[in-house]
Formats: sequence, C-alpha cells, structure tokens
Amino acid sequence: MTLVIGITGGIGSGKSAVTDRFEAHGVVVVDADKAARVVVEPGGPALDAIAAHFGPGVLLQDGRLDRAALRRIVFANDSERRWLEQLTHPLISQEIRRQLQAANSDYVILASPLLLETSQGELADLTVVVDVPEALQLQRTMARDDNDEAQVKRIMAAQMSREKRLEKADIVIDNSRSLDELDGTVAELHKEFLARAETRES
Repeated sequence: MTLVIGITGGIGSGKSAVTDRFEAHGVVVVDADKAARVVVEPGGPALDAIAAHFGPGVLLQDGRLDRAALRRIVFANDSERRWLEQLTHPLISQEIRRQLQAANSDYVILASPLLLETSQGELADLTVVVDVPEALQLQRTMARDDNDEAQVKRIMAAQMSREKRLEKADIVIDNSRSLDELDGTVAELHKEFLARAETRES
C-alpha cells in the first residue's frame, strides 16, 4: 500500500493550511472531517440513528445534520459524545480506508484531528503534529468559527493534550510562524516523504 503520512493537531492549529500546501505539490489528502460528513449524509444509517437518539432538533429543515446543534450537545455532555463516537468512528474509519486505497499519488496524507485518539492512527506510517501554543489555538478558533471562549475551551479539553500529542509525534510542524516559513517547511517535508515512498517501493 502507498506510504500514508498522518497529519493531526489540536483545533485551530492550522492543519488545513498545512494539508493545502501538500495538495499544491500534487499529494492526495484524505480528510477525516470530510469522511465524517459522508457518513452522516441523508439516507445513511448514521444520520437516522443520530436523529432517533438526539431528536429532530439536530436536523436542518432540508433533513441534513445540523452540525452546530449536535456539537453543542455533545461537547456539553461526555456520555452523549461517547455515544456518538461509538456510532460514527467505525463508519468513518471504513470510509477513510476506502479513500486511502483509491489514492493515486506517490504518498498520501491522512488529515485527522482524532488521529492519535482513535484507531485511525494505525493507518499512518508516520505521524506529523501541527503545533501552536494553546492561546493561539483559542484565538484562531474563536475568530474562525464564531464560537465563544467557553465552547472552544470545552472542545480543546475533549481533545488529547498538547503535551501528549507532541510526545507521540514523529515530526512536529511549528505553525505559529509566517506562511512563507510554512511553505518552506512543507516543501522540505514533501522531498523527504517522496524519498521515503521511493525507498519503500524499491
């Protein structure tokens, strides 16, 4: 199978800025968040189960999932979050595997906020952690998602701690610097990953 590079980081760390740059180098990016959206599409088994469990308040008028409403419920209640994870994680893993197998670049990126918290980590040959100080995570997420500070802090608390993520990293990208520096970092890593992929094939 193709070399799989797992990329993760806390909310607001700028994973998308990193993966966008790998995509610009022609690398296929399998995004776990997008896979999670696929499994809750109308007509799918996950959405029906979610609506039955949480009630019609988590659906939009057109029958799609109201992700913001669901997020408010599960990040305020640990047992509800665990229920949702037990339902969706196996389905998301299945979808991720399908997309990884279909990837056709020299190596493939698996971008996932839960790479290290779930079995998704087993799919990666190498783990890259995108890292920024927690104060910057908070600031970026509040600006991007229009969430209040308490909500963002709850989401951060539900994720693996920054220290643990860094401990588990094979490679750390410091994303608190300029975008020009990020361009350079990704370009160097792209060369390294191509070399690894070539060695693996030979």
